[in-house]
Amino acid sequence: MADVKVGDKRDQVVIERVTRTHIVKYAGTSGDYNPLHHDDEFAQKAGYPSVFAHGMLSMGLTGRMLTDWFGAVALRKYGVRFTKQVFPGEQLTAHGEVTAIAEENGEKRAVVHVWTTNSAGETVVDGEAVAAV
Repeated sequence: MADVKVGDKRDQVVIERVTRTHIVKYAGTSGDYNPLHHDDEFAQKAGYPSVFAHGMLSMGLTGRMLTDWFGAVALRKYGVRFTKQVFPGEQLTAHGEVTAIAEENGEKRAVVHVWTTNSAGETVVDGEAVAAV
């Protein structure tokens, strides 16, 4: 990874189609049983068209692009904000762009703007990561 430079980009489909099963499995794994994620009637009463994925599921899928790019042990920091709900049936594509290269604690690191878009091209996750390169 020593040849990473500012402006390098990566785009990766991280899930072809989010399903209700993905959402329910994530709920079980995380222990987050908020009915917005599994009960259509509850979600609709709250103003949503249906249940939607946990933000942390979207973040984890986005992280897959980063670990595929830099390797799992290279990540030093990773943070995002959730900008839009992810509904069943959507494809998610993660994007990254190196915005800076710096040295910290004697280690060369890439700062990466990271975002994920849904099937309509809308940003659902937006954030930043730092990886050793």
